[in-house]
Amino acid sequence: MSNESATEQPLYLQGRDAVVARGEGVAWRKGAPPDYHLSNETIPKERSCQHAAGSLEAVVEDLVRVFEMEVSHKQDPAQWLSTVTERFRTRVNGGPWANAEDIAEKGSYNLMIGESVFYDAQGETFESSHDVFHEAFPGGFFWEVLEVYSPPPVVSFKWRHWGSFTGPYKGFAPTGKRIEMFGVSVARVADDLRILEVEHFYDNSQFLGQLTGGCPVHKAAAR
Repeated sequence: MSNESATEQPLYLQGRDAVVARGEGVAWRKGAPPDYHLSNETIPKERSCQHAAGSLEAVVEDLVRVFEMEVSHKQDPAQWLSTVTERFRTRVNGGPWANAEDIAEKGSYNLMIGESVFYDAQGETFESSHDVFHEAFPGGFFWEVLEVYSPPPVVSFKWRHWGSFTGPYKGFAPTGKRIEMFGVSVARVADDLRILEVEHFYDNSQFLGQLTGGCPVHKAAAR
């Protein structure tokens, strides 16, 4: 990692808020840039790891947050700064690869979660998939890096997602409990740290089971 100051670094390494603030001319999906004030207030209080500024862990966390923001809110992949977009691809648990256009069309939730007895990715659009999980987690669903196992150009890291299940999920009543999910990702990056490809490994049934009681029979009965 470089010791350059943030102002000398590429914009995508300056953090999510900096990228949003410099979004002149961006085609935002909802016509306006996203607001991350809730994340900025909550994550410092609820995160489980504190990373030193400029550390590999902090850089990876900031870059992935920029990437997540761009795929969720920038409609045109050509405007993504965090990826080598024409070469970018991603997959989950060794499944089929998806490129930037696939994510822009189908949505990262549908590609990340995939088909499950608890979730029908084929039946969801980009917009509806976001609505499903925003409804289930109205207070936010947050993300942090726990550990980084290897440096660029192949960056492997463990992560945690968490939030409070205070809204309904597809007919299942909220429990108010904190829901956590853990996984490992392997990202291959270019010399300038833009993402070329990323593979995610995690148990989606464990995550969805926390929202549904974990039983397919229970799921059928709730319909």
